[in-house]
Amino acid sequence: MAKVLGYLQAHANVLKWIFFAFLLGTLVFDFMIERHHAHFWGDSIIGFWSLFTLFGCLGMIVFCKGLSHVWLAQPEDFYDREDSDNVE
Repeated sequence: MAKVLGYLQAHANVLKWIFFAFLLGTLVFDFMIERHHAHFWGDSIIGFWSLFTLFGCLGMIVFCKGLSHVWLAQPEDFYDREDSDNVE
């Protein structure tokens, strides 16, 4: 498993372009499929679900990263400080 993760990390740029090609392929495929009737309002817009997925994922990444900085981030010297409450 470590070899696979190391390989993917070494070739991250290629993997990124493969994912972008897949996203572009789904967008092109969406132009070719026949639409019968829309179940949701986004079903009638060409490429809506591909773009919704992309921006939804990016939005969750930005939101969760910001949330982690608010809740989990500590000052740089957090572990170097001696708190008077923890000293015996």
